[in-house]
Amino acid sequence: MHIENLKKFIHNHIDIQGSLTEVSKDGKRFYETPEGMFPSVTTVVGFEKQQFFSEWRQKNPEESKRVTTRGTKFHSLIEKYLNNEDIDYENLHSGNKALFSLLKPELDKIDNIIAIESPLWSKTLKLAGRTDCIAEYDGKLTIIDFKASTKEKRVRDIDNYFAQATAYALMFQERTGIIVENFAILIACEDGLKQVFQGNPLHYVKSLHKLITKYRKINGIS
Repeated sequence: MHIENLKKFIHNHIDIQGSLTEVSKDGKRFYETPEGMFPSVTTVVGFEKQQFFSEWRQKNPEESKRVTTRGTKFHSLIEKYLNNEDIDYENLHSGNKALFSLLKPELDKIDNIIAIESPLWSKTLKLAGRTDCIAEYDGKLTIIDFKASTKEKRVRDIDNYFAQATAYALMFQERTGIIVENFAILIACEDGLKQVFQGNPLHYVKSLHKLITKYRKINGIS
């Protein structure tokens, strides 16, 4: 498979002062930030589904390892592309090459990149994490998240994706003062389907706060 018309992306990075140090505690991921120890965004927004996926991983260890590896390599490939780095496409695993080719038309709608895998945290939300990408998507400043999936995702099953993107938008605003009014979840599926979900983070703030409150109550966090 040959991938043609590789784009050169414009970068206008914003320097977000401070760094994150990842810490694992009781099987959960936390980050040490300049303003305290906060749980990761993905831990909090996905905690209601954690038990299901934990049981699934135990029953399907080989498949669990495969999809985890797939996701890591897929993200790395996209990051290299967006950073205008050379990629050895000929020696890529056929699965990741197919997923990349599927999502490339959406990736090429990205430009004026201001953050890739940037550390973010919020003293207000008491959350921390690293956002995949903040850039213009189709001309609109957007929180962008990249996903690989075995099959098509249903909207009702990915509410945590929308909450995650909303958290990043709020954290970015707290860190920089810049308001982001759009998020885009870009998904490449192994069954050959491409999915794009967009929304305004403002519409998901209430549901995010409900998740945070429930997580903190269940875990005895004041």
